[in-house]
Amino acid sequence: MTLPNWMLLGFAAWTLLLLMATVGIYRWSRILTGIAPIASFRTDQLEGAGWYQRGTRAHVNCIENLPVFGAIVIALNAAHVGGGVVDALAIAILASRIVQSLVHTCCVQTNTMVSIRFSFYSVQLISFIWLIAIIALKFSAHG
Repeated sequence: MTLPNWMLLGFAAWTLLLLMATVGIYRWSRILTGIAPIASFRTDQLEGAGWYQRGTRAHVNCIENLPVFGAIVIALNAAHVGGGVVDALAIAILASRIVQSLVHTCCVQTNTMVSIRFSFYSVQLISFIWLIAIIALKFSAHG
């Protein structure tokens, strides 16, 4: 299995871990202690502690970007594209996603924290675009 495949698997694992460590703990602790019934968590309104709301949003961010990374890794595999730059970009995507999620969930979102979080998201966007360009260049070079 290639390193980008491992990073994609890591991204999926992080998405699940983030769900369980934020949304899961918050909801199940309230359900099991009788504080809230299982059907009380609405998706159409903000509720709960700030860290829970941030955890929910961080998880949604992962869900939004996981298919993008998945499509890129599928294209890398189909094009037989790899190497040091590709591996480094894949590592950068997962590492910056984890840091972005941690800043999102663990820190009150001041202007500084949002700027830091956006910086790590920018690393992911640049890495996605760079990988797409590598794939496109390979196909354009081979006609």
